[in-house]
Amino acid sequence: MHRRYDEVFICGVNVLLAILLIYLHASHSPPRFTKVPVDQIGVSGGVVSFVCQATGDPKPRVSWNKKGKKVNSQRIETIEFDEGAGAVLRIQPLRAPRDENIYECVAENSEGEVTVNARLSIIREDLLPPGFPNIDMGPQLKVVERTRTATMLCAASGNPDPEITWFKDFLPIDPSASNGRIKQLRSGMEVISSYI
Repeated sequence: MHRRYDEVFICGVNVLLAILLIYLHASHSPPRFTKVPVDQIGVSGGVVSFVCQATGDPKPRVSWNKKGKKVNSQRIETIEFDEGAGAVLRIQPLRAPRDENIYECVAENSEGEVTVNARLSIIREDLLPPGFPNIDMGPQLKVVERTRTATMLCAASGNPDPEITWFKDFLPIDPSASNGRIKQLRSGMEVISSYI
């Protein structure tokens, strides 16, 4: 009779282990993009930044490729954020036709891999079409006490009206993730409360 209890106990442990393994496997998920890069037109000699971010379990790793190979150049850098689940591809200065290409963002984890592409086109400054976006007033460096509010201005024109995106240390700023410290207004103003 003692032997039967041992068998039941061993069987129970095996069932528990099987349930645990099924649960652990079920909680994992393949990568899924939360921010995808968009096609861009840059000006020769200027700069562009492509932003890509993914989620998944385990947390995916994001990387950038050009022509199927990891980007590798002194003018092209990848800046990671969100523990590697996000990456900015920054190219400066832009060179035509060398940099004109399709860039591929790859997100991968143990559950799979996904890719998304963005095209970069480059035009010369003297050939800009009418309505091409232009920064009329860029933000200025400011010195502000740590507990004070700083207002940074940026004005751009173009047809259609350009969308203004803010970056800090080459990484995109997300006002919704700043606990109310950063506010972006429609006029292109960004109000920064406290120190970033």
